[in-house]
Amino acid sequence: MSPKTQRSKAIERGRPSARAASTSSLSIERRRRSARAVSTAASTFAALGDATRLSLLTRLGRGQRCSIAQLTHGSHLTRQAITKHLRVLEQAHIVRCVRAGRERLYEFNPDPVNELRDYLTRISAEWDEALSRLKSLVESDRGN
Repeated sequence: MSPKTQRSKAIERGRPSARAASTSSLSIERRRRSARAVSTAASTFAALGDATRLSLLTRLGRGQRCSIAQLTHGSHLTRQAITKHLRVLEQAHIVRCVRAGRERLYEFNPDPVNELRDYLTRISAEWDEALSRLKSLVESDRGN
């Protein structure tokens, strides 16, 4: 009996074949990973969605660790305001805090931003593919 016939018989009996079950579990795992990626992207976007936080990241993106006092210097914001913004960036894992004696130094962590870039690249590719399929469908319909 061919594998295709075996799958058909298993489905008729109400049991998915081993291959169908493994495909289903792969699909579920893919959806879970996708949901995690969307959740991570959403929190990263939310953290980056503020002009003050973006300006803090610009300063931290130069590769030097900075204290709150250094980040406050030249800004119209108080230390407390800067601290709150840094906390949001820390929760999104975009910024890391490192202790140096009594001082807390902050540094940029590029990993979440790189993951976000990869996520957007994947989504863009999916849209390009979908639009290409739509275009070919519309063009083939015109020919008939």
